[in-house]
Amino acid sequence: MAKINNKIGTYKERTLHAVLKKFFEPDEDKHEIKYKGYIADIINDEGISEIQTTAFNNMRKKLECFLEDTTVTVIFPAARLKWLIWIDTESGEITKKHKSPKIGNPYVIYEELYKIKYLLTNPNLRFKIVMVDIEEYRKLDGWSENRKKGSHRAERIPVDIGEVIEINSVADYNKIIPTMPENFTAKDFKMTAKISIKNARTALNVLNAVGAIECIGKKSRAYLYRLSLT
Repeated sequence: MAKINNKIGTYKERTLHAVLKKFFEPDEDKHEIKYKGYIADIINDEGISEIQTTAFNNMRKKLECFLEDTTVTVIFPAARLKWLIWIDTESGEITKKHKSPKIGNPYVIYEELYKIKYLLTNPNLRFKIVMVDIEEYRKLDGWSENRKKGSHRAERIPVDIGEVIEINSVADYNKIIPTMPENFTAKDFKMTAKISIKNARTALNVLNAVGAIECIGKKSRAYLYRLSLT
């Protein structure tokens, strides 16, 4: 997919959001539709689609309203590969892009799912996790000596769209569970998914809430889990 040429940070609608909206629904007449007092990103034959790049807690009331009478698909982009580009806020100069050594994965969605955990078992709620290669522009306005720590993100521009992982039922959570032993702990999940222990515990909390796993006791001081899905 070709890079979208926009002035960085000057548009109300961020580039990543705009590109995904066009990708999933090319017909712009089906964009930004007023529904029950809210604006839906997309309304088409599949129902309502909401593109949410972060902060799922901000759409709780909207989701509660929409889910009363229609299917809602939350489209969530997860960075697969990322290149960083720094903007000097004083001189206006932009650095050459540098590839981040981190390889992204879909497990980052668990932090967001936790924020709407009470809605996850609603049969009208679905998710699409979109693996995206991104150029991320950041301002050199942080507090550290090189001004990178504590910096603010200016824009994310997608340069390629990869796999789309669809979660349409509890059984589909298997798609975002790494291959685990029969019984496992949060530490096992952390090591296999290559995420922090905090995020692993959040993931297990979510999976337990939707019934994808179950807690079967303890191993020493750690909770022990097994898959509920077959």
